[in-house]
Amino acid sequence: MLPSDPALLMMPTLSPGYASVPAGMLANVVTCLEMREKPRPRAARPMEQPLTLTRMEEPDIAAYRALFRAVGQDWLWCSRLLMADDKLRDILESPEVEVYTLSGTHRKLGLLELDFRQKGECELAFFGLVPEAIGQGAGRFLMDEALRRAWAKPIERLWVHTCTLDHPAAVDFYRRSGFQPYQFMVELQPDPRLTGHLPREAAPHVPLADFKA
Repeated sequence: MLPSDPALLMMPTLSPGYASVPAGMLANVVTCLEMREKPRPRAARPMEQPLTLTRMEEPDIAAYRALFRAVGQDWLWCSRLLMADDKLRDILESPEVEVYTLSGTHRKLGLLELDFRQKGECELAFFGLVPEAIGQGAGRFLMDEALRRAWAKPIERLWVHTCTLDHPAAVDFYRRSGFQPYQFMVELQPDPRLTGHLPREAAPHVPLADFKA
């Protein structure tokens, strides 16, 4: 759902103060960011290894989910693991959705997904690296490619959202890339480590939500 979607106006507004989170659920604060014009190109940073970005023309569901898990498990990404195969296939095979894999010398290092299904807009739907690729310049390379490919289309807005379960440097990285925050939301979701969609040892920095009543 787009943060600009009118349906969001019907969502309840939180009151100041604390609110209990049900057992088995995780709460996180979502930051929505956008840019309204193409940013100036940044100087290329030397890479420690050659990087290539390849579009998945006919994404294989199992291969896609394997990369999605490799990139997002530490940050509890789970939406595409919960989604039914048919629904996920419809998204990935849409001509208005572009899925890319970032590869290094020996393995896949990252995932990029651009969603143009909303006219005049592009959502940076998924963007991330496997843990061992973080901090080596691959993220800047991937973002530069994302910006170039998104703004090559006739769009007026590029947007992304991140949350407090993501990498702690995510918001700063997006801001340095030209995005500006415009909205906060609070999200509740089942802990995927308790539903079996991710291993219990994933994201050890986030306590398991298996609290007893």
